[in-house]
Amino acid sequence: MQLQLKRPIAFFDLETTGLSITSDRLIEISILKVHPDGKEEQKTWRVNPGIPIPPFSTKFHGIKDEDVKDAPPFKDIAKELSKFLSGCDLAGYNAIKFDVPVLMEEFLRCDTSFDISNRHVVDVQNIFMKMEPRTLKGAYRFFCNKELVDAHSAAADTFATYEILKAQLDRYQDAVYEDSTGNESKPVLNDIKALHDFSFHHRNADLAGQIIFNDQNQEVINFGKHKGKTIEEIFSKEPSYYDWMMKGDFPLFTKKLITTIKLRMFGKQVTLTNNKNQ
Repeated sequence: MQLQLKRPIAFFDLETTGLSITSDRLIEISILKVHPDGKEEQKTWRVNPGIPIPPFSTKFHGIKDEDVKDAPPFKDIAKELSKFLSGCDLAGYNAIKFDVPVLMEEFLRCDTSFDISNRHVVDVQNIFMKMEPRTLKGAYRFFCNKELVDAHSAAADTFATYEILKAQLDRYQDAVYEDSTGNESKPVLNDIKALHDFSFHHRNADLAGQIIFNDQNQEVINFGKHKGKTIEEIFSKEPSYYDWMMKGDFPLFTKKLITTIKLRMFGKQVTLTNNKNQ
């Protein structure tokens, strides 16, 4: 179906040095401008971000520091980009949460005028998520082509979940999945361990996600002023934080975990002391 447009709409996508709206930088932007008469224009710009591109980002989009070392900084293309987008509505995938804010940050850094207050922004991802809701009722309709009667009754929900899993095995048999690093696999197998490995994708150390594992498999705080710091580092520098957590409104499982970590730290200290005395 052709879009009915009153003014041009610019579909755009960014590649960046990372996922932080404030501290990461744009390294590539591609825009497809569609005019009301159906005419299409596409332009792509490479940008020197002025900071190193981390290996994990390169693994995702394939762009290295050397690929952009001779590219202009964003400030050198900002006016051209703003002019190309002049009078356009905007569209993208996850655009509202990421692409639009990142683009706005870049324009603001180089003091280039770019107003979005009078533009319509279409986020294709949000349309997808709303029309295919990730609820049990939505999944039952999508995979089993049935309406869930007595939704939210334990018996009906349990049986529907069982039927959905069987339908997923049929639908995704031999389907290829590409992860965030570009690696491809066929993970939806009729094997419970394989299904566990694929569906249990979070890095929670506790069950509530208050404590997660970092890339070094160390337990780190996932909230508040110490977010991103390891539990051992926090307890070493601020021992009272353990007492605060134990007295706070945290799940018992989380409290059990931090106690285990504290005892583990004590064991390390005892070992270190014994080694010094030998």
